[in-house]
Amino acid sequence: MAKLMNVFSLRAAVLLMMGAVSLSACGGSTIGDFPGELAPTSIVNPTEGYLLEPGNRVRVIVFNENNLSGDFTVDPAGNIALPLIGNIPASGVTAKVLTKRIGDALKRDAYMQNPSVAVEVQTFRPYYVLGEVRQPGEFPYTNGMTVLSAIARAGGYDYRARQGEVVLVRPVPDGQKEYKATERTPLLPGDIVKVLERRF
Repeated sequence: MAKLMNVFSLRAAVLLMMGAVSLSACGGSTIGDFPGELAPTSIVNPTEGYLLEPGNRVRVIVFNENNLSGDFTVDPAGNIALPLIGNIPASGVTAKVLTKRIGDALKRDAYMQNPSVAVEVQTFRPYYVLGEVRQPGEFPYTNGMTVLSAIARAGGYDYRARQGEVVLVRPVPDGQKEYKATERTPLLPGDIVKVLERRF
């Protein structure tokens, strides 16, 4: 429950931040400085270490058991409802942990002696683009995204934007961390891209 509350708290904080940035953009105060630390440039698999949350969709594959396999959505209570075995807690854990939970449930309920299970994450938490873009907001994350593709989905830079570099806000275990990023910087689920106003 605490992890579920943390997920909702993070989304609430992001929505408040979006509102604050939108208001500041209207007032012409999106001029700011970049953080000193550069954003990581290595391309990582977004499923590595990704913690599932309500609304995420996963594909569960139980080999040789088509009636147990399929696509499932993490419900508001943080569970996925599987045929025969019922609710499995999924929020706040990785796909690897969820795989083990499903396998354990199948063995515990005596449906299978040695189940072979795989879980693939189908959807991730969204990312956000704020500041000097034409259509700021929340967008669905897809694999292989960069800062440039995120800005393109937000309608591109507006006429006041400082182009080429942005502030990237990334969720970390103890909150959020700000980086200076370029258009080629890879994005992760939950990232916030802030486009600053250029200095005239």
